[in-house]
Amino acid sequence: MTEALFREDAYLKEATAHVVALTEQGGVVLDRTVFYPTGGGQPGDSGVLRWDGTEAMIATTVKGEGGQIVLVPAEGADLPQIGAEVVQVLDWDKRHRHMRVHTALHLLSVVIPLPVSGGAIGAEKGRLDFDMPEAPEDKQALEDALNDLIARDLPVTDDWITDEELQANPGLVKTMSVMPPMGQGRVRLVRIGQGADQVDLQPCGGTHVARTGEIGRVTLGKIEKKGRQNRRVSLLLVD
Repeated sequence: MTEALFREDAYLKEATAHVVALTEQGGVVLDRTVFYPTGGGQPGDSGVLRWDGTEAMIATTVKGEGGQIVLVPAEGADLPQIGAEVVQVLDWDKRHRHMRVHTALHLLSVVIPLPVSGGAIGAEKGRLDFDMPEAPEDKQALEDALNDLIARDLPVTDDWITDEELQANPGLVKTMSVMPPMGQGRVRLVRIGQGADQVDLQPCGGTHVARTGEIGRVTLGKIEKKGRQNRRVSLLLVD
């Protein structure tokens, strides 16, 4: 398994590592990585690998077999040899924007307390699909409530529970179409707020900002009807 450094510190922008494998498709597997792999609606990270005066652009990152995380180089890039020590450097601006959008979407699920049937995260905007038969009467009120939560500058922390504890508390899972990653014996919970100020707690393997104030102001886009009962709600970072 690749050690997921981003899970312990989402703000780690670079780190050294050793190449443990090269995939048949030309991917690079490291013993540890700051690069988040595509999953849970969050895109895989991009950036640069450097070694021995050479560098390779990393176009994206995906999950491999057996808990491996695979860095996918840009087409035509040189590849390091197995055993080589490399320095991995994130495209931090894009990753940080993913973190801001991801945390904002958790808060969107608070102001719209309905089951979530899908979602996606980008560097400029994100969206959630809700089991929402009727469109909301006042979109501006939802946007104001969302920005009020952001402005409270609530802490964003994580905890771990066992698979069995999650199965015993199904209400923690808001998503209808994507189950949280299980099978490793424990599941990560992301908590927004603490004690009496806690506003959200749900399973999530993605990266998040440390406090909601870091998100900045957001706006809600159009609310689109997707099927008989689903509606898609988009949010956009203001800057």
